[in-house]
Amino acid sequence: MNTREEPAGMILLIEDNRGIAEMVGEFLERRGYEVDYAADGITGLHLAVSHGFDVIILDLMLPGMDGLDLCRKLRQEAKKSTPVLMLTARDTLQDKLTGLDAGADDYLVKPFEIRELEARVRALIRRDRRQVSDGVLEVGDLVLDTATLRLTRAGQDLQISPIGLKLLGILMRESPRVVSRQDIEREIWGDGLPDSDTLRSHLYNLRKVIDKPFQKPLLHTIHSAGYRLADLDQEVAGGAQRIG
Repeated sequence: MNTREEPAGMILLIEDNRGIAEMVGEFLERRGYEVDYAADGITGLHLAVSHGFDVIILDLMLPGMDGLDLCRKLRQEAKKSTPVLMLTARDTLQDKLTGLDAGADDYLVKPFEIRELEARVRALIRRDRRQVSDGVLEVGDLVLDTATLRLTRAGQDLQISPIGLKLLGILMRESPRVVSRQDIEREIWGDGLPDSDTLRSHLYNLRKVIDKPFQKPLLHTIHSAGYRLADLDQEVAGGAQRIG
């Protein structure tokens, strides 16, 4: 019987290195998770689209279809929001930005500590199961329906990753208050804090979605303080309105 405080979940592991796959799979199964496995990108994508997993652990370099293409197809074509933890030997900031931009939610560099991988998986499951807020949040012309998770700006539908959605929900809920980096990281990752580039990478991708296509920015960096989401042209910054 699983007696851990956090519930186990269904994991899809897409990894072509048999040794790594067996190590990760056996460890997670001992911790109470159910693990399905694919050794190539095409099979992995089929399983990811056909079944409901709590988290996908995705290697970047795969035969048949690499992890970046798989993640993009999962998000853009299949419209699946299953949290994705990407495994890779590439550790530069640009590599991380590329992975997160493809739709990954978290990023773990090989070689990694197996307990850290489980902590990341557990955090992704906990976050995905938790409601962002109640009702509809609005900041300027940016609208997030937390029941349907539909995000629009100026009536245009926008697509962001599950962690991007969580990050945006925090900023919209607190708008126009400045939220510190530490508060954001604690709410999203809990005790399993990521490396220093992870939040910055998610904020970069969030800006590309909600601000870059539009004339007026809503996401603002307040140096040495944190970040805030606000329409600076509004005479009264009443914060995010809640409806319902």
